[in-house]
Formats: sequence, structure tokens, C-alpha cells
Amino acid sequence: MTTIIGYGEMARAIIEGLGRDGVQVVGRDGKKLEDIKNRYGVDVKELKDYDIEDKTVILAVKPHALEDVAKEIRGRAKTLISILAGINIKELKVIDAQNYVRAMPNIAAAKKASMTALTGDIQAKEEAEEIFNKIGQTLWLESEEKLDIATAIAGSGPAFLALVAEAFADGGVACGLKRDEAYQITEGLFKSYAAIADNTPSLIKDRVMSPAGTTAAGYGALERNGVRSAFMEAVAEAFKRAKKQ
Repeated sequence: MTTIIGYGEMARAIIEGLGRDGVQVVGRDGKKLEDIKNRYGVDVKELKDYDIEDKTVILAVKPHALEDVAKEIRGRAKTLISILAGINIKELKVIDAQNYVRAMPNIAAAKKASMTALTGDIQAKEEAEEIFNKIGQTLWLESEEKLDIATAIAGSGPAFLALVAEAFADGGVACGLKRDEAYQITEGLFKSYAAIADNTPSLIKDRVMSPAGTTAAGYGALERNGVRSAFMEAVAEAFKRAKKQ
């Protein structure tokens, strides 16, 4: 049984990805819990006096709610897995557990396509990977600092890529496509890229870009407008914020 404390967007994506078997959702709001139960068919429990003794718990609340949650639960978890951005393992120890793991999935968990970075007590590595492999890919990192960097890429990345997708569609409309046509082509593009993403980005670029061709012309425009440096700065800023949460 995996217990998920919280029912926000990321928690719901994990619930949907894991499915109903062996999942229990815990929270304060009875109405929201009832909605979770009806929507996903999972067991639900009230947070107050909830016993985490020997359970595997995924903590999926807002970072500022950590202290309040710790006051309402009792017992010692087998493994506490936190998806709270910027909250380090030392801070997590307000909740008692044998092992602590930090995880950073993304909302594609709902489609079993999350890229989840993990770090923490090595004794819990296999268990954490087993859980999150059910909702996509995992990568175990050897430090919390690297996990915070991964947060900026894998966690925030879907929003950054949404900006790219929106820009592609807007560009298509500006050139004469209907809006639905532009969105459909952009969606197909992202699926196409996902299918070849196991290649290095430079290799993909070199295979597509022919001398003095359309791709080279567009690529030059991106470089002139600083798109590469803008995305690098976005990752750096998200990383800094993750450490300040």
C-alpha cells in the first residue's frame, strides 16, 4: 500500500498514473477526498491522527504545509518520499521515518510518462524506483543539489515546453494556418521528437539541418534572438528558486 498525502495537481497526476490498486489518499478536506474517491476509485482517509506506522508515504502537499502535516499524523513511516520542491531531507525529518527520499516527477505521470529524479537514503532506492517507474522513467541522483537542478528541468520543463509549443502554433497561424491545424501539427511534432529523443540533441539538429535550407534559416533566427541563452537562464533561475523554497 502506498499512501499519498495531498490531492493537488501533482498528487492527482501520480494517483492517475499509479491506478487504484494499493493506493490510499490522505488529506484534510472531506469534500475533496470524496471527489478523489469517486474520480479515481481509491481508498481515502482523513489526515487528523492518521497513523503512518511502517507505511510508504508520498508527501505531495505544498512546502509551507509540511509543519502542519507533521503535527497531525502519528507513527513512524517505513519510507517517506517527498515531492516538495526545495525542502531538503533534514527539514523532512519533522516527520518520523526509517528512510527518506526526495522525488521530482512531473505532470506527465498521469500518462505514465513522467521523468522523475530521485535521491535520498540508498536503502529506499529500489522501492522508490519501483513506485515511480510505474509512472514513467526514473533517474537516481547522488545529491540533493542535483535533485534541485533536476527540478528545474524535469519538474518545471513541461511549462517551458508549453511556451515553445504555443510559440510554434502562433508562428504557424501568423504564416497562414488555422489555429486547430497549427495545434495539431505542433502536437505531432512533439510526439515525433519524443520518438527520437534518445539521440543527442546535436545529432538530431545535424540530421535535420541541410546547407542553406529552411531549418538553417529558422535556426539562425533562434540564435539571433537568444533563445538558447534564455532557456539556459530559465533553468538557472528555476534552480535558484528551488533552493529557496
